[in-house]
Amino acid sequence: MKNIVEIFLQAAEKYPDRIAIVDKDQSITYAELKAQAKQTTAYFQQKGIQKGDRILVFVPMSVDLYRIVLAIFYVGATAVFLDEWVSKKRLEICCQIADCRGFVGVWKARIFTLFSKELRSIPIKLSLKKLAKTSVAITEIDADDAALITFTTGSTGTPKAARRTHEFLKAQFDALLQEIKPKARDVDMPVLPIVLFMNLGIGCTSVIADFKMSKPEKMEVSKVVAQLSDNQVNRIIASPYFVTRLAQYVIQNDLDLPHLEKIFTGGAPVFPAEAKLYEQAFPKATTKIVYGSTEAEPISSIDAKDLVKREVQLSKGLPVGIPFHQAEVKIIKITMQEIVVKNEAAFKKIVLPEGKIGEIIVSGKHVLKQYFNNEAAFRANKIVVGETIWHRTGDSGFFDGEELFLTGRCKQLIETENDYLSPFIIENELQSLEGVSMGTLMEVEQKLILVIEGRLTDNQNLNFPFDRIQHIQKIPRDPRHYSKIDYARLKIMLK
Repeated sequence: MKNIVEIFLQAAEKYPDRIAIVDKDQSITYAELKAQAKQTTAYFQQKGIQKGDRILVFVPMSVDLYRIVLAIFYVGATAVFLDEWVSKKRLEICCQIADCRGFVGVWKARIFTLFSKELRSIPIKLSLKKLAKTSVAITEIDADDAALITFTTGSTGTPKAARRTHEFLKAQFDALLQEIKPKARDVDMPVLPIVLFMNLGIGCTSVIADFKMSKPEKMEVSKVVAQLSDNQVNRIIASPYFVTRLAQYVIQNDLDLPHLEKIFTGGAPVFPAEAKLYEQAFPKATTKIVYGSTEAEPISSIDAKDLVKREVQLSKGLPVGIPFHQAEVKIIKITMQEIVVKNEAAFKKIVLPEGKIGEIIVSGKHVLKQYFNNEAAFRANKIVVGETIWHRTGDSGFFDGEELFLTGRCKQLIETENDYLSPFIIENELQSLEGVSMGTLMEVEQKLILVIEGRLTDNQNLNFPFDRIQHIQKIPRDPRHYSKIDYARLKIMLK
């Protein structure tokens, strides 16, 4: 198998009448999705799309999104995927990086074309809905050909374009299979778009959650719960914010979701208080917290019930489990500089022993090895040791035996005389205080500022230093998962 679309075609051949995707009141079988993907491919070819072309896709999670992306794979082109929350400015930057030949998007993106020179300069504009009923053959590709380009950073900074080849997507597919262990009979609610592609290769049913991903805080949880019940969903794969909101609603309304068997959550840290919430809300389900990133998914995982038991160790770091068996994980000395090593011996000198806090790095088949048109991003985020490419996660942590512990982003660590002060661990302590919904410690202009969302009523028992307290109405969150603090934006607010 070379072209990643073949995994879907095999599933469609095996389960033609099974529902592939449910999107609100719309559903489509595997046979119907296969036919429509081929008709979309024929339409793309009529418009002049060829193997190797890059197609900018600005379509939210929907049947249309997956029909279009399957067609792009089928024709041997590359889907350049943008998040629903992307701004006009960021969209234009992504356009400049990707240099696309085709563009397909919803009305919001089409309005952008009226005001954006970059979008107007894309030569081929593709209809969201058009199909062509002519026969097409799957395009043969090399395993190292690009299938998908996704942008990895948040809303600030120069976007990093992750170049996912067909071979890499297959390795990521295999890794997720081993981590999630999906079955064809499953009915899944995957809130992370890439996971739905995995489902299409298994033959299971995916239910798209009824909420606007660009505005997660406005999610009407009652609608999602109705979907879970009506479709008898037995698995959820979503961000911690999504799972937490769902758990709170279930507990407040004394509900039971008897069909729910498995929950996977990741993309942001989960502390024991949240893990307890998940266990209380979904006592019949197994909840697994997966640690990973866009470039490396999964790195490790831990069951929620095990995390709850480990609460006493949180003064040192957040346990995230034993690394995935196909991932090699090491801890290296923290530096904000590029890392170049001449050989294996030089590499071993920067690797830290067990118990020492440093940057987490990872290698493996399912770990991204290249960025698109961004040599600077490669140098900043990769370490080349012989034939092995290590990815620098930017996260700090340490090993205790075989288990990995997180201590937050390297950039957020506050250096002390003997060690590091971890705002990440402090955030967990603050979150457990009455009246505090979120908080952190930041070093701004050589002052330690304790930032509190909510109202801190008593600071007598805080076990860390700070110079002053800053109450803030809303701490900014990351736009992708709405689960992590957006430190860059918060620092600007504090200044």
